[in-house]
Amino acid sequence: MTDSQDLPTDVLIAGAGPNGLLLAAELRLAGVRATVLEPLAERTRVPRANGLVGQVVGALDRRGLYEPLAGRPGPPDPAPGFTFGGLPLALNDLDPNPLTTLMVPQTRIEEVLEARALELGAEIRRGLALTGFAQDEDGVDVEAAPASGGAPVRLRARYLVGADGGKSAVRKLAGIGFPGLTDDGFVSLAAHVSLDGAEIDRAAGVVRFPGGLVVPAFRHHRTDGGGIALAPFPAGYTILATMEWDRTDVPGDEVPATLDELRAATRRVLGHELPFGPPAGDGPHLLRRNPGFNSRQADRYRDRRLVLLGDAAHVHSAIGGPGLNLGLQDALNLGWKLAAAVRGTAPDDLLDSYEAERAPVSRRVLVHTRAQMQLMRPGEGITAVRAVLGELLESADNRRRVADLLSGADVRYGQGAGSTGRWADPLPDEARPSLAAARGVLLLHRETGDWGAWRDRVDITPTAEGRSLLVRPDGYVAWDGDPEEDAEGLRTALERWFGQVVVTTPT
Repeated sequence: MTDSQDLPTDVLIAGAGPNGLLLAAELRLAGVRATVLEPLAERTRVPRANGLVGQVVGALDRRGLYEPLAGRPGPPDPAPGFTFGGLPLALNDLDPNPLTTLMVPQTRIEEVLEARALELGAEIRRGLALTGFAQDEDGVDVEAAPASGGAPVRLRARYLVGADGGKSAVRKLAGIGFPGLTDDGFVSLAAHVSLDGAEIDRAAGVVRFPGGLVVPAFRHHRTDGGGIALAPFPAGYTILATMEWDRTDVPGDEVPATLDELRAATRRVLGHELPFGPPAGDGPHLLRRNPGFNSRQADRYRDRRLVLLGDAAHVHSAIGGPGLNLGLQDALNLGWKLAAAVRGTAPDDLLDSYEAERAPVSRRVLVHTRAQMQLMRPGEGITAVRAVLGELLESADNRRRVADLLSGADVRYGQGAGSTGRWADPLPDEARPSLAAARGVLLLHRETGDWGAWRDRVDITPTAEGRSLLVRPDGYVAWDGDPEEDAEGLRTALERWFGQVVVTTPT
């Protein structure tokens, strides 16, 4: 067996998108060496996602990343409203409101996460595309091709993580299936535009055009011809997007999308002209055609020393913006478990719990994004379904259930008794320093028992709370109770998530 210190790195991560960069930072917080391989020679400036939706906003706040992303101090504020399948979802009367958003471009998210990973000591090797790998019982040998040409680069690590997107080379080379659905008749167009003579009414959540045309802002709007979304971001740019179904005349990838193509799609969807022009400034500007959409999930997330992360493990419609919430929380779930496996402190099945916990969450996202896409389709039958669902959403209880679904607040890990497996919210102040460092924390409301043997893995902190709490590094509750009345339950939880230790009794 090769000693880990003889290897150039502990974990190789294929892909320097948000998920791979966050995982690298998580591993470095745990003292594990991480190297990211990325085919692109530099970070792309091409516009992609436009923000974060759901519990990941609070999770990043706990890691100290909210302020650099938002440009202002936290904590994050809940969203007053959102949308589900183009139906308005009022949230300002929910207490607590579980859904938080942060409007920040993906280019900025990657910039912040890359800076954090480098600050913590991760290595990012750009211009290297993974082309092959081989596993053995001790590690993974990886081959990567330089984008500039030349001899292949060969690397070895304890583990390999595929964070290389929906067309993941890692997943394909591993022979991991990617079953699901593809709708080839669907097409969306999206572009940065300028709005000619329009009034942006942010209080009402609409854009008013000359002639009396009013289009909802920041939510999908369904019409008899398809769907349209108009997002005039406060940063000064506007995104216009259309959605159409059952198209058979979509140009191929070799034909670039144009603003005239978007104008024609807008006429078909709205039934009349929408005045807009090219965006101002140097760009790069968004102008993209997406033919078809996929809704797929890997049939397994792990193959021995290989693990899939983010879009490499699951892809779905972007409606509702769940992608980064799902992928970044994958990284937060995987990071501390993979670090424990590298250090040799992990229970035998700890790494298996990554798929056991995250795959059901992904399946849930696939279900609700498929449902939302169906709700956006034209047709009288869909109109009737929307009418019934709209009535149901007048109930605060139903709106809360949908908000929990969209945010991930309804996620429960495992089948533990009581409130274990839930997101720790509200989070006691005493736990924040530990979670900022990606460490587990045992909050004791009274000193009892000897738990000091786990101090190398878990911070043990007094709390003024009325109950004691064991919180995992990803912010989920592993145990909740009284350590005097349930000492065995606490010990079981510590061993389950942080490994067994030798407890010596003084003679």
